[in-house]
Amino acid sequence: MFAVGLDWPTWQQSWGTSVILIVAFAVVRRQRPTRLTEAALPAIQELIVLTGIYGLWRTARKLPLFQTEGAMERARRIIDFQEAIWLPTELSLQEFVLRYDWLGWFSAAYYAGMHGPSIIIFLIWMFVRHRDHYDRWRNVLALTTAGSLIIRFWRVAPPRFLVDLGYQDLSEVYGLPVYGPVGTGVSQQFAAMPSIHVAWAGVISFGVVAASTSRWRWVIAAHLPITVFVVSATGHHWWLDGIVSLGLMAIGMIIDSGGRRLINRRERQPLVVEHAVEGAHHV
Repeated sequence: MFAVGLDWPTWQQSWGTSVILIVAFAVVRRQRPTRLTEAALPAIQELIVLTGIYGLWRTARKLPLFQTEGAMERARRIIDFQEAIWLPTELSLQEFVLRYDWLGWFSAAYYAGMHGPSIIIFLIWMFVRHRDHYDRWRNVLALTTAGSLIIRFWRVAPPRFLVDLGYQDLSEVYGLPVYGPVGTGVSQQFAAMPSIHVAWAGVISFGVVAASTSRWRWVIAAHLPITVFVVSATGHHWWLDGIVSLGLMAIGMIIDSGGRRLINRRERQPLVVEHAVEGAHHV
């Protein structure tokens, strides 16, 4: 049921898939137009875009730009900042969850299993059922993820590494490891800020509410608060990680809206000039 411990595709696999899709697009485009080719071409084109974006993300993670030194100190500064603005501690939430085994297991399982599959299902659903909304939310997803990657160049330790304060890795506690035992692969695990889990959950929840008119959209919208809950309860993220992620999503929405207005304005300009010329001829 849950995709625990599965490896993400590498940058080589992503770029290789993009090349194959480009060749497939060229071949299909040369075929005689049919209902099948008309449906396949936009789907293949979109897969090229998505695999390309994913390839850029994976390639950027290989760049020697990450500042791992000071990750623990940054985490402790986040604690101080959250206390200064009266946010509740993640430790109190984790202690609450640990009182109920079912809730602890659910939190660990949700964190491990819902992240990747949910965004894939969302993109497919949006592309098939709400094509008029798809471009906007694909753009917001790409912009939010890009912003998250830039911030992640400055590593921040997640709560589970501050064992001296009492934090635990609930994924390990409940036998659903995601990153391996605490203390291994440190340089790959000091990436709490911002939370990609929360960022993608925000795109899914806001996107579904914006595109769908079904009453069930509010059930899907619950994915965001549940994700915020589990990423903090499991010891993988600070509250501030999620807040920054949602801020990046809001910026992505603003950029996308601004870009669309600019494109629409430029598309209208030739029509205005054409009408003005026609009016002059009539005079």
